[in-house]
Amino acid sequence: MKSLIFLLVSSLWVSSLEWGGDFEKAKTEANQNHKFILLNFCGSDWCGPCIKLKKDIFESSDFEQYAASRLVLVRADFPRLKKNQLEPHQTVHNETLAEKYNPQGKFPFTVLLDAQGKVIKQWDGYPTSMNTLTFIHDISTTLDVAK
Repeated sequence: MKSLIFLLVSSLWVSSLEWGGDFEKAKTEANQNHKFILLNFCGSDWCGPCIKLKKDIFESSDFEQYAASRLVLVRADFPRLKKNQLEPHQTVHNETLAEKYNPQGKFPFTVLLDAQGKVIKQWDGYPTSMNTLTFIHDISTTLDVAK
């Protein structure tokens, strides 16, 4: 019994930060909690730089800790494999986001937005000179200027 409780509690500590898919919900949450929105366009099952960005930066504990109190995370995914296809309504939603925020169809493409959806900064691709701490610093500096 003690080990079951330990497993349940420890799983709470290692849970990763959630990336949502509902942009309107993200804007509401960002507005209510005085946060910014980080919108990431990716091809989760075909885009090597997207997979690397997710693994190296977005899933790092440093980024998750930083983002938890400052950002609402939204992922607009465009998978290609049939087994990974999204629900039709989510596909339409992601395409609508791409028309507005990523009309050139770049992958990965990450956009920092205010709670109303106004673009503050964009990152095109996976910058080889960037690591988690420089990415966090870049966001922090941008938010300091935006306030």
